[in-house]
Amino acid sequence: MTKNWQVQEAKARFSELVRSADSSPQTITVHGRRAAVVLSADDYDRLRDKRGKPALTEFLRDSPLAGVKLDLERDRSLPRKSRL
Repeated sequence: MTKNWQVQEAKARFSELVRSADSSPQTITVHGRRAAVVLSADDYDRLRDKRGKPALTEFLRDSPLAGVKLDLERDRSLPRKSRL
């Protein structure tokens, strides 16, 4: 069962918080608002595996075009004339 911990309580009883996270995610609150969730390493790994797709930064970093220089010079020619 998920338990809410105030941040002061979480600091004072950190070992218990970590042990409790093995059975269910534990929510840490600051001034009554959710600030963090502690979960077991197995739950974390399961969430990461479900993602399936790499993050955009990983995708761009691993792209075969990562080192290619682009010609991003602005076209300074005059715009075409248009009738309004």
